[in-house]
Amino acid sequence: MNRWNDFVIGTEEKRRNRDKFDLLTTVHKAEYGRIQRPLNKKTGQPIEPAHKFEVNLEGDSFTKEKYDVFLKYQLQIHKDPASRWKESAFKRFLCAGLDRKILKMNGKTLKLGSYHQCYRLDGRLVAVGVLDLLPHAVSSVYLFYDPEFAHWDFGKISALREIALALEGHYEYYYMGYYIHSCIKMRYKARFGPSYLLDPESFEWNLFDDKYRSELDKRKYVCPSHDRKYGIASNETHDSATSNTASSDAEIPEGSLFDFQIPGVLSKDEVKRLDLDHWRLLVRNALIELEDLRGWEDWKIDDPGSIKGIAAELIAATGPKLLQNSALALF
Repeated sequence: MNRWNDFVIGTEEKRRNRDKFDLLTTVHKAEYGRIQRPLNKKTGQPIEPAHKFEVNLEGDSFTKEKYDVFLKYQLQIHKDPASRWKESAFKRFLCAGLDRKILKMNGKTLKLGSYHQCYRLDGRLVAVGVLDLLPHAVSSVYLFYDPEFAHWDFGKISALREIALALEGHYEYYYMGYYIHSCIKMRYKARFGPSYLLDPESFEWNLFDDKYRSELDKRKYVCPSHDRKYGIASNETHDSATSNTASSDAEIPEGSLFDFQIPGVLSKDEVKRLDLDHWRLLVRNALIELEDLRGWEDWKIDDPGSIKGIAAELIAATGPKLLQNSALALF
């Protein structure tokens, strides 16, 4: 954050107040409307910053400017084909969120709904944070940025800016969204603390500390409530943990449903002939088609850990008629 502030403000103010860190001061320091402009001793004129940096919160409406930045991001950062992200797909994905309204609660006035937090440098849109503002939290949905600015770590900059929004807007919590420990691109989320991860079984919040990270390094699946319930030691593997609970929990064999040739269940080849691509998925009160999900083309229907695998197994077990008049909702 300090590095970005130095870039925006320029060398005149570069070394001032670097020995202290205050979140709100640091986050707003480089914003054009808040920059202090000392007088130039030679000219007597205010010293302008090297760049004009502006951040504004606006509705999640579609603009060509946003779409152009999004498309560059998906193509260059995620290596998606251009054919996958037409304007209509972008609108469904990030411009059709929650209805916006104002809520007055306990003496506070809160903005609610889906918003785009737009970051502009010298008038140019360089990044957009997609947010859901909830009665109790600021929820980070997605971030995309111009790849030319990738070296500025906008994931960190936007997270700090969104934490500031939660504090200043009197929202109680900040949700950083999904965390996948094996995904390098998500590791930056683990650097913010104190933070908590939602328990996958009990839906309780657990402190995400060094011990928790260590467990994720050792095991593919970590569930603190499960470990506490069955007294699983930290040095036990997931396999040994499973054996400890076999007497009380029904054993679910590993692998895909298609591996077991269950009578009445469609085969993998039969499911492949169905139109899963256009089955609808409920996301934040909006319906999108499964083919619009990032990674859909790469996922396999016999991978039970992917959304495509989950959808395929559901259709295999319930039958193809379910595709016609239904939408998929994942909890």
